Amino acid sequence: MAQVIIALGSNLGNRLHYLQKAAHRLSEISDSKINKSSLWESEPVGNAKYSFLNGVISIETGIKPQILLKKLKDFEQQLGREKEPVRWGPRIIDLDIISYDDLVIQSNSLIIPHPEYRKRLFVLLPLREIEPDWKDPETEESIHKIINKAPLIDIEITDYNW
Repeated sequence: MAQVIIALGSNLGNRLHYLQKAAHRLSEISDSKINKSSLWESEPVGNAKYSFLNGVISIETGIKPQILLKKLKDFEQQLGREKEPVRWGPRIIDLDIISYDDLVIQSNSLIIPHPEYRKRLFVLLPLREIEPDWKDPETEESIHKIINKAPLIDIEITDYNW
């Protein structure tokens, strides 16, 4: 089984509802109980316009990385996400594989660790919450060091239950 870290975000419609549905779906594909962070509200990035709700979930699975990515993208579309969304634009749901065990993957369709996560406090803070000893599989840098280097944004923890 591989430990997989997945970042989730939503900034359109009933954001909490979409994240709850995604958490349920991830629990269905996990071979053990999922580990969820709190939900965090953050300012929009790029062209997104509306604030995001973000969280991180850790799952254990035997599903191979490329197949898992396809399952996540299919689920995003089932919830109503556009097939070709605007980069950093508004979205009903976004599911990103941040890490897959200690694998480093560089392919046309999948990059692990996720290429943008180091710049995203809305991924890093929830990740530290559930995996305080986590290290980047590529650089071996601790989550704490990565957070200290990340650009500052407006972000706060919420009391939403998901």
